[in-house]
Amino acid sequence: MAEKLRVCILLEGSYPFITGGVSAWVQDIIQGLPQVEFVLMTISPLPNQKLRYTLPTNVVGHKDIVLGEKKTRGPVSRIHWLKSLWKGDHKDQKLAIASVMAAHKKMFSNEMPDLGQLFTLVPEGYDLTEDAVRDDKAWNLLIAKNRENNPVYAFSEYLWAWKSAHGMLFDAMGAVPPQADIYHAISTGFAGLAAVAARERYGKPFLLSEHGLYHKEREIEIRKSSYVKGYQRDMWIKTYNRISKICYGKADRITALFEENRQKQIELGAPPHNCQVIPNGIDIERFSSVKRSPRPGYHVGLVGRIVPIKDIKTFIATAKIVLDKLPDAIFYAIGPTDEDPEYYEDCVALTNSLKISDRFLYTGRQNVLEYYAFLDLMLLTSIREAQPLVIMEAWAAGVPSVSTKVGNVPEMLDFDERFLAPSKSPEKLASCVIYAHDHPEEMALINERNRKKAFNQYDKKTMLASYAKLYESMQDMKIVRGQG
Repeated sequence: MAEKLRVCILLEGSYPFITGGVSAWVQDIIQGLPQVEFVLMTISPLPNQKLRYTLPTNVVGHKDIVLGEKKTRGPVSRIHWLKSLWKGDHKDQKLAIASVMAAHKKMFSNEMPDLGQLFTLVPEGYDLTEDAVRDDKAWNLLIAKNRENNPVYAFSEYLWAWKSAHGMLFDAMGAVPPQADIYHAISTGFAGLAAVAARERYGKPFLLSEHGLYHKEREIEIRKSSYVKGYQRDMWIKTYNRISKICYGKADRITALFEENRQKQIELGAPPHNCQVIPNGIDIERFSSVKRSPRPGYHVGLVGRIVPIKDIKTFIATAKIVLDKLPDAIFYAIGPTDEDPEYYEDCVALTNSLKISDRFLYTGRQNVLEYYAFLDLMLLTSIREAQPLVIMEAWAAGVPSVSTKVGNVPEMLDFDERFLAPSKSPEKLASCVIYAHDHPEEMALINERNRKKAFNQYDKKTMLASYAKLYESMQDMKIVRGQG
């Protein structure tokens, strides 16, 4: 009897510790492909996080890597530890150190380091951070680059920013992943880099699936941060961009949710013949089974976590504007409130200060089918999304949508400006909500069209079949190490 295909899914900051669209997608993939064994390698900021999902029975292993966690070697000296890693072969050790230095220097320039050679020479478990600052040449390079790029700020600030960025980078490069037939990273970044390392060390294929574009998302966060400044900011942005380029160059197959993101992957170096689009999918039967039961008034819902990325505060401001014109409207924030308690408290305070708390409800985690039964409109106010599942779910259940212009949403909504608004624009969102309220017959026609779109384009069965076929095609792929 042939052994089951084993796929290692590599994730950063999401499943199974955080709920949301990406995590729901991962759970769907695992549950929907019971013929495949899965092992998880998660990249986390903190140890011992609480699981938010029950792992399916075909998840046979889970290894969590905590970035920045101090490594311990016990009583073994550094020299003996290094010798044990290279099994006493001094020649291999010298080659490896030389490879580390070459890659290290190139990370400061516009050149791409030869990570193929680095990963094949440097053993797993080797933390490069200490050598990168102990070596005289590396230290002099740090000083020179600080003078060149960061002269206004103290060297100590530059050094700690460098150690922080590269320490996490080296953690991902040195991590020991579970054994698998395919390494499937759900982003570039540190998860993608760990998958590159597995490809190079084990000669196993690397599949990259992106929902958003990791490097762009990190850049937005960095530019908004008041803690990262000057060359430190540029260094972080450059680091994330280079990691993405490395992942695009090394991945054997790459998927995107929609064509626009596929083209952006290609612009950053992904070979076009390796790239394909596999849209998100939902359980059509489940969501289309909703029995619509409209209620008096006008009911507007947002399905999502109460967190800043969903911009619930803009949802609240939109509600205030709408309620001034449609006092019979009721707004629902449908989703967990415990992921960012401080933000949730801010949102509650805002609804109270605007005196709309009697028309604005925080439901907590709920069975969304019960709400899809009576909602008149789905409103999405996110500042960042890829291809939102909640819009597809609402369509299948018979609920129209209004949204900010994020990710693939404009294309999903046919670029119809009546139902689209810029991020953080409650006035425009409110006008969209009021338009939908005032044109029920037109909305019924649009709703039927969108319902058909959900059935034809976003069926989870089609998505699962596409990934099953992709896994099968990659299972026996011959990998040439050191080449992308």
